[in-house]
This record gives sequence, C-alpha cells and structure tokens, in this order.
Amino acid sequence: MGTFHQGRGDLHGSTVVVDTPGPTAYVGRCDAVTPAGVILLGADVYEGAPEGKEGWVREAARVGVWPRFDRVFVPTEEVRSIRRLGEATTA
Repeated sequence: MGTFHQGRGDLHGSTVVVDTPGPTAYVGRCDAVTPAGVILLGADVYEGAPEGKEGWVREAARVGVWPRFDRVFVPTEEVRSIRRLGEATTA
C-alpha cells in the first residue's frame, strides 16, 4: 500500500520548526521540502530577539500553534534546520 502523497517527503503533513541562522523561526505544517525551500501551511513566525527564539518554540510545542499565515515559503539559503515540533523540549 503506497502513501497518499507520494514524493512529498517524510515531513509532509507534520508540524515542524524551521530554524534560521538569525533570529527568525517558523512553525507550521510542512507541505513540501524542495531544492528551492520549505513550504509551510498554517504557519506562525518568530521575529523577535534571538535569545527568545527557543522559548517561543518550546511554548509552541507546549500549547500549539496559532497560525497567522496560510502559507509561508522559506528559501533554502535561510534554513539552518528542520525538525518536528514534537521534538522540541517542553521543559
């Protein structure tokens, strides 16, 4: 039995954190990871002080995400890492 969304990647449909080298982080449902970048649906963006970024991610993992954007595209050159939101520590 094949997967319904063939070719979309392992993270397709998962809520993920896309981290950048700077102060910005994105949380949303992964639609696709392409050579050009990451497409998130129902996303929120952190653009505050760099020292607050991980706290924001932990809070999103603890209480959930309130999407402010229907769709966000993060170019590959801005992506430092992608991980499932559930992998963020909630302590």
